[in-house]
Amino acid sequence: MRGVPLQRHRRQSRRRPAVLLTPLFLLFLLVPTACSGGGGGDGSGPAASPSADVPGDIVVASGRDVTGKNGIRQRLIDAWNTEQEKAGTGYRARLVELPGNADEQRSQLLGALQSGSAAYDVVNLDVTWVPEFAAADLISPLPGSLLDEDVIAPVASTARWDSEVYAAPFNSDVGLLYYRRDHLSQADVEQTDLTGGLDWPELKKLINAVGDHKPDGYDKGWTTQLAAYEGRTVNAVEAFASAVPDLTLTDEDGDYDATVEELTEGITELRRRTEASYVLPDAFRSDEAASLGDFAAGRTTFLRHWPYVYPALHQSFPDDDRLGVTALPGRAVLGGQNLAVTAASQRRTKATDLIRYLTGKESERCLLDAGFAATRASAYTDDAVTCAVGAATPSAAPTGESADTVPRDAAGRPEYARDILLPALREAVHRPRTPLYGAFTQTFTTELGALFADDPPGDAELARRLDEALRRALPD
Repeated sequence: MRGVPLQRHRRQSRRRPAVLLTPLFLLFLLVPTACSGGGGGDGSGPAASPSADVPGDIVVASGRDVTGKNGIRQRLIDAWNTEQEKAGTGYRARLVELPGNADEQRSQLLGALQSGSAAYDVVNLDVTWVPEFAAADLISPLPGSLLDEDVIAPVASTARWDSEVYAAPFNSDVGLLYYRRDHLSQADVEQTDLTGGLDWPELKKLINAVGDHKPDGYDKGWTTQLAAYEGRTVNAVEAFASAVPDLTLTDEDGDYDATVEELTEGITELRRRTEASYVLPDAFRSDEAASLGDFAAGRTTFLRHWPYVYPALHQSFPDDDRLGVTALPGRAVLGGQNLAVTAASQRRTKATDLIRYLTGKESERCLLDAGFAATRASAYTDDAVTCAVGAATPSAAPTGESADTVPRDAAGRPEYARDILLPALREAVHRPRTPLYGAFTQTFTTELGALFADDPPGDAELARRLDEALRRALPD
């Protein structure tokens, strides 16, 4: 059964595209909410609620914290709670971690907010979900002041929709290239420090060199996430954006906006990157965890992955010089999560205060130190901005030695943060911004699967099929 458009408030300033629900969510009744004027990008504050905030728990719904049990997100919330207790405000934040992968978490949040079955005040949204939740009036406009000049520009743009600020960037993400220096040394590569970056022809040249001097357990040159889920979409968008500068696939209204010729160029680039002679065969079935395991086991020399695995990899390769990280060749996709206030919250003003704290300069420095990609430039560049929330790094071992194996600069940041991670975030590209992102990524992933089949179609034919499918999935 096909989804039906949601009824929602329309502003005269710009048309909003219809939001189509998947059949799962037709089971829920949409709880009507109205976004009143004010509180948008002018920094005047969130939309006015019909009554004052109700003291009590501010419930924050989020996916799993990759920094572990009692991770940095929880510690930041605990610090805010301590401030509220001292001030006697009557408010307390409570973190609820949602089970499952990102797609499952999106489904849970959509169902809960549409049906009113869960009293969430703040939701931690993947950057690709913001247009969908905003267009459906499930989240409220926020003060524009949350996006000051310190927030990295491409990251800040993920928080806006329809000329309004609907979220605040909490932690970011961007594709990076991890590599094994010991493999390069064994292959007699003179320059094993690749921090200056490289392009895909140079990467393939290095893979060929390692192939002539295969380390124990080595299989192919590189691996990534090409299974039929969001990982395939990310890798494909990176290839498309590298092949066609300024390609966005959708326009500012979220409507499909690409040509068959552009899609053909993107598919050709994706085919080059996934040639059998270079990529690990298991990559076509791999997600983040599987690709990380293959790389750590030495089956590949190179790995495309996210910043959050930097601490984990340094635990696998402690106290040696075997691991390196650099910018991904070509364009890298921006990821991350943004905090938003739900439209049904009875504590919108205080929930906004919580978000301001969690995304402030000191909090972002804490997130960076703990392994996340911070959303503010000051976390990377200003030594006066420090983390005051306990130990942001792993605790000391029983012997008294630090369990933190991450290389750090003189100010205590991860060593690669300023010169590699920050520039990568500033140059990152977006996945299509549309309220119909779920339909886009499902279509994109499914259609591109033919490229990895035993008898793939030609690039132009596959581009024609993809173009037709995206026009159906993202109707104007």
